[in-house]
Amino acid sequence: MDVWLQIGAGLILLGLGGEGVVRGAVGVARRLGVSELLIGLTLVGFGTSTPELLTSISAALRGSDGVAVGNVVGSNISNILLIAALAAIAWPMAVSRAAVFRDGSTMIAASIALAAYAFFFSSIERWTGALMLVLLAAYIWSTWRLERGSQIPSAEMHRAESHAYDPAPPSLWVSLLFALGGIAVLILGADLLVQGAVTLARSAGLSETVIGLTIVAVGTSLPELVATLAAAAKGRSEVAFGNVVGSNIYNVLGVLSMTAIIQPVSIPVDLHPVDWVVFVASAALLVLHAWTGARISRREGGLLLALYLLYIAYLVGRTGV
Repeated sequence: MDVWLQIGAGLILLGLGGEGVVRGAVGVARRLGVSELLIGLTLVGFGTSTPELLTSISAALRGSDGVAVGNVVGSNISNILLIAALAAIAWPMAVSRAAVFRDGSTMIAASIALAAYAFFFSSIERWTGALMLVLLAAYIWSTWRLERGSQIPSAEMHRAESHAYDPAPPSLWVSLLFALGGIAVLILGADLLVQGAVTLARSAGLSETVIGLTIVAVGTSLPELVATLAAAAKGRSEVAFGNVVGSNIYNVLGVLSMTAIIQPVSIPVDLHPVDWVVFVASAALLVLHAWTGARISRREGGLLLALYLLYIAYLVGRTGV
């Protein structure tokens, strides 16, 4: 199969599979009486990160650590500098400061912790992955405990995230079929995308890390792109913001942790300091914009997009393509 056809097919399957998993999982949870708050906190955030998860696991099992780690770092960068930017340019996002503070702080802290870890250690081992997973569980549990039965802005944001996937499939079995079918499609899409990305990197003389930071990262972020733009278009600005922040938290504490538990990964030596600076600074910049003006304006969205284009130009120049 032609490498670009392989990558394209993988991206399409990841987009379809990710949507199926989230809709199916939300439908099953509703049929079982799970609260909207818990659905928003867990299934929606984690569901949109399933393409990143399966792609990173597939890459790690193939020994392509550059794709596995680059995918997470690049996805977080593109979620903010590309997806949130496009949403803000099209529909400026008003966000409650109270809804921003805790989740935004968690995203920044997780980003700094991963960058600092990469500075001192050369690989993410199983024990590290287990610790990250515990931290994710603690974040979910503490958020749920604080927000259950509450009408505070952050609680309303997480409840609204679950409603972004209305209407749910009509029955428990149909919902279950959506979820299982989505997982199967995701596995196939992840396998095709990783095979194509590795082949492209080798044939074009590019590093797997750069491919992971760009093509793979943007491709696996398709569910976040669809969910964020759809929420912004419906006037659900805080849901759009929550999709980006929640996905970035899950990518670091969930995707990398489960990947490392299944197959420990080396931190690519060609992840340069600039990549880590952009990774952390983009998270801080998003929260700063949302906090200072209680909204992300078109001008701020344009700034984020310009920074993304500059970063891509830097990667192109770095590889000498």
